[in-house]
Amino acid sequence: MLDENLPTFYFRQPSDDPLSTILYFTQNGSEPTAEYTLQKLNPALPQAKNKYAVALGDASSQGVIFAEVLIEPEFQQPALSAAEIRAHNGPSLAPVPIVPESFAVQLYNPDQQVVVRGEKSTWMGKETFEFEIPQQTFRMPSASQIDRQQNDPVANNLTPKIMFKWKRESKFSKDMTCYMVGRSVGGKRSKEPDITIALYKHGRDRAVTIYEPNLQRVEVEDRKGLEIVLLLSAEVVRDIYLSTGRDTFNANGAPSSKRKNSRPLAPSPASPNPDPYVMTSGAGISPPTNAAGSPSPQQLTPPQDAEVRRMQALAQQEEREREKKEQAEQKRIKKMLEDEEKERRRREAEIDKETERLRKEFGLAGQDYGPRPSLPPRQSPGSDSNAGPSRPVLHLQTPALPPRPLSAGPRPPGAGHSSWFSGFVPQGQSQPKPGRRRGGSGDGKLFKKKSTFF
Repeated sequence: MLDENLPTFYFRQPSDDPLSTILYFTQNGSEPTAEYTLQKLNPALPQAKNKYAVALGDASSQGVIFAEVLIEPEFQQPALSAAEIRAHNGPSLAPVPIVPESFAVQLYNPDQQVVVRGEKSTWMGKETFEFEIPQQTFRMPSASQIDRQQNDPVANNLTPKIMFKWKRESKFSKDMTCYMVGRSVGGKRSKEPDITIALYKHGRDRAVTIYEPNLQRVEVEDRKGLEIVLLLSAEVVRDIYLSTGRDTFNANGAPSSKRKNSRPLAPSPASPNPDPYVMTSGAGISPPTNAAGSPSPQQLTPPQDAEVRRMQALAQQEEREREKKEQAEQKRIKKMLEDEEKERRRREAEIDKETERLRKEFGLAGQDYGPRPSLPPRQSPGSDSNAGPSRPVLHLQTPALPPRPLSAGPRPPGAGHSSWFSGFVPQGQSQPKPGRRRGGSGDGKLFKKKSTFF
C-alpha cells in the first residue's frame, strides 16, 4: 500500500461468484466500503464464445452500469513449422485469436467511447497503453433552442483532450503507473512532462491508488468518468495483455475455473436478481434456465484428447531439437577456441624463430653501452666565484637586534623608531639624525625600507 491517506480501490473476488469482483474504496485510513462491482460475461453462454466482455457497475444497485468493454478479436490459422506439419496427422488446427492493439471503454450518461491503444517498445521492452479524456464533457445549460440542438462537446473534434498513459514498470513486473503526458487539440498533440495520476499494484491484493496531490493539475471536467476509465482499463489490460496462457476470449466455449473440481454456480430460483447485469453491447443475454445437459468442462472428448497428445509430442520434439542446437553451438564454440589457441601458438613460434635468426645474424655486439657516465661535481657555495659559471647563491642577511635598554628612563632621541628599522642601516647611507617621525623640520626624515633579500 502506497499511503493509507490516498484514495485506493481494492479488488476482492467473492468465493461464491468467480465471475464478479467487488471494488472496495478507502481513504485517510477509513474502513473499506464496497464502491463498484466488476462483472464478467458467463463463458458458458453460447453467445460468449470468442468474446471478452466486462462491465463496471454500482455495488449497491446492481442494475446500474457505468461502463463496459466488449472485445471480439480476429482469428487466424496458426503457422506450423515443418516438424509440426510432419507430426500433425489429424484435422487442421483451430484458429487462434489475435490480441487487438486497442479496445474501447464505453461510458454511459453521457455516452462516450474512450479508446485505449497499446504500444510495445522493441528497444526497452516496456508496454504502454494510451487514452484521451475530453477536457469538457457536459453541455453548458442554456435556455436557447439552438444551443440544445448542438452536439455534445465529446463529439466535437476541436474539444481539447488530456492524454493519459498506463506504463508498465518492467517486463518482469505487472505493476503499472498512469501518467498525464500532454494535451491534444484537433489531432495535434503537445507533449508535457509526465505527471503521476494513478498506480496499479498487481498480485494477491490488487489495488488502484489515485495520486490525489496531482489531480489539481488535471483539467478534466468529468472526474467520475476519469476514475471509471482508470479502473476498467487497468482490469482489461491485466486480463488481455499481461495474463498470458489463459483462454481470455472463450475460444473453447467452456467456463474458466481456478480449481479443478469447481462447478459453475446455477442461480437459485428464490434469488431476487438471478441476472444482475445485462450488457447492452449484444454480448450479455440471460443465462439458460436449464443447464443440466451441458457437458462438464473437465470431460475431454476424443478429438480433444488426440489434440492434447499431439501437442505433447510437438513439445517433446521441440525440446529435442533445442538440445541438438545447444550441443552443436557448444561444439562450434569449442572448435573456435581451439583454433584461436593454435593461431596464437603459431604466432609465438614465428616470433621466437625471427628473434633467434636476428640474434645469430647480428649477435649481441653494440648492445653494451658501457658504464653510465657520472655527473660533474656540484660546486659548493663556499668555492671561488672565478672558477667558472655557477648558479647564483642567495645569501640571507638577518639584521642584528638592538641592545635591550637597562632602565625604563626617558628614551633618547630617535628611540621612537621600530627596533627593526633602527637595527639595520643600508650601505651608502648615514645614520639619520634624531627628529620627529612625521612632519617637523630639520633632517628628521623617514627613509623607505629596502628589502634584505634583493
